[in-house]
Amino acid sequence: MLDILVQEENERESGETGPCMEYLLHHKILETLYTLGKADCPPGMKQQVLTFYTKLLGRIRQPLLPHINVHKPVQKLIRLCGEVLAAPTENEEIQFLCIVCAKLKQDPYLVNFFLENKLKALASNESASVITEDMVKRQDTLVTDTGQSFQPEQIASAAGAEHIEKEDDLSMSLDELNVTSSPEASAVRPNQDYNLVNSLLNLTKSPDGRIAVKACEGLMLLVSLPEPAAAKCLTQSTCLCELLTDRLTTLYKALPQSVDPLDLESVEAINWGLDSYSHKEDASAFPGKRALISFLSWFDYCDQLIKEAQKTTAVAMARSVREQFFVGVMEPQLMQTSEMGILTSTALLHRIVRQVTSDVLLQEMVSFILGGHREPETLTDINRHPLRHRLIEHCDHISDEISIMTLRMFEHLLQKPNEHILYNLVLRNLEERNYTEYKPPCQDDKDVVENGQIAGAVDLEEDPLFTDLSPDNTLSNPEWLSASPPISPEHPKNDGKTEVHKIVNSFLCLVPEEAKSSYHVEGTGYDTYLRDAHRQFRDYCAICLRWEWPGSPKSLEKCNLEASFFEGHFLKILFDRMGRILDQPYDVNLQVTSVLSKLSLFPHPHIHEYLLDPYVNLASGCRSLFSVIVRVVGDLMVRIQRIPDFTPKLLLVRKRLLGLEPEGPIIDHMTLLEGVIVLEEFCKELAAIAFVKYHASVTP
Repeated sequence: MLDILVQEENERESGETGPCMEYLLHHKILETLYTLGKADCPPGMKQQVLTFYTKLLGRIRQPLLPHINVHKPVQKLIRLCGEVLAAPTENEEIQFLCIVCAKLKQDPYLVNFFLENKLKALASNESASVITEDMVKRQDTLVTDTGQSFQPEQIASAAGAEHIEKEDDLSMSLDELNVTSSPEASAVRPNQDYNLVNSLLNLTKSPDGRIAVKACEGLMLLVSLPEPAAAKCLTQSTCLCELLTDRLTTLYKALPQSVDPLDLESVEAINWGLDSYSHKEDASAFPGKRALISFLSWFDYCDQLIKEAQKTTAVAMARSVREQFFVGVMEPQLMQTSEMGILTSTALLHRIVRQVTSDVLLQEMVSFILGGHREPETLTDINRHPLRHRLIEHCDHISDEISIMTLRMFEHLLQKPNEHILYNLVLRNLEERNYTEYKPPCQDDKDVVENGQIAGAVDLEEDPLFTDLSPDNTLSNPEWLSASPPISPEHPKNDGKTEVHKIVNSFLCLVPEEAKSSYHVEGTGYDTYLRDAHRQFRDYCAICLRWEWPGSPKSLEKCNLEASFFEGHFLKILFDRMGRILDQPYDVNLQVTSVLSKLSLFPHPHIHEYLLDPYVNLASGCRSLFSVIVRVVGDLMVRIQRIPDFTPKLLLVRKRLLGLEPEGPIIDHMTLLEGVIVLEEFCKELAAIAFVKYHASVTP
């Protein structure tokens, strides 16, 4: 039959229906085949019918699905698919469903034929109900809807066979059924079906991995259809959202209580359809790796599904993942007090943050981690969003492993293309520039006096912020703070930017000569950071392009400088840790400075001013990144005096860290020496970032 139909189509002009095809359509041959397939009579007939339908839809070029004698039997056949798991016809079922999905992808409007209205309510206030005998025979749940008239598009379906409520409806007779337009009726779920989705959902549970993956591919095609009716039906009346979140939850709970973060990192990028894994063949196997791959693979599927989905479907699915999985399952794990539990759950959160690519799911994840607050923080309300507060506190945890993992999570979060992340963590507190001290400009300010000093400028050495540094603590080299800050609110000379060479030198000269060791080792100069800074800054600019940030700082006259300044919980913790750089482990210091350098790369004028401008006039009691480093250097100067052979020891430690010297006997003050090396490298990195950002702003 199929060969005849294909040959007939090939012999005729495009779009012309031949007599054989007309016979097939008018005599309802597909309906007859469906009846035989349903009864599986003779045995094996269901398989043959599924194959015939699949090939007919796949090989005939003219559009068949719009014809009522095609889509009706196709619809009925769809209902037979996925009824029994591991059925002998599973392979044919999935092939058939996928060809239907492919046809709908080609012509999305056809999906309206597959959104079934089982019960049509009249628009009038009078009650009326038309129920076919077929529906009663199938004992489908009969649910009343509001008295609105149904358009073919206004479809939503009952949520899968196992979730349909079958209580008293089944025993109702035709006369007992009344569809009213009363308000109470609207509370009842509309009885409409999207059987194509329900069948695919059942087949995703198949024990055969290939069948399950094909079913997932079919769902991927259906969620991307632009038809609003299909999107509404998909989210409101199928259990697609439940499938996603239930399986995420099950797979997450199957993970071991503790997973080594290094093992977690060692698992390569996961693609959802390719999670075949053999424990025997894996040289780097660890307990729970199979479970971890399954979880990450399913999360990747959810992410890709939401990314491909029509907008309203995507939002509904992402919200479901947030409420049922992030809040319901992950939050209690992140809020626990067991150190091993915190470390494992934070490492998993970090992995998920890195993996997510869908903007809609990312938005829900950001909302889960940080909350939606956008007004400036105060010390009294930093606990408004408990999870955000707890995670930021974990950046300064007694366990260094937890601190490092949480800092890494925030570092990756900051690199995600979502404006709310940086605004919530940092920018909302810098919006009013109330970290600066405003002095009204006068004529004298514009006159440069001798020695390159600007009239009225406050030398940083005399700044009240640094009064706790005794004269003995200040650096011997006068160059380190040779230039003083211009105090006019809008630096007219460079459009808000202090001359770049002064800024660069300020950072490069912060660490005193006796505490520097990089010039003794080849290839560790400041210029090595310029290439990295240039590449990273370009990447960050690409991320921030659509956020429409201002090119220059907000005018001080328009800022509310009276409000007391609080740098925010996140920067407070980072500055506190930066202030302890000489007493913290090397790995912690690397991570803290890495997050701060990532923050300073953002092309926002207030971030640039607060983190990278040494000459900003800080208001009383405020601190900036530069002022924190100055305090550390002051402390370092005192401590250097107490350590004999400081410079040779420092050089030896640097060479060991670079692998140029073999490990030898333990050196005294190791933590301090490693801290000094990180401090020197960090200052060079900040200088490079400041240089790159300045040149990017002046070159077109």
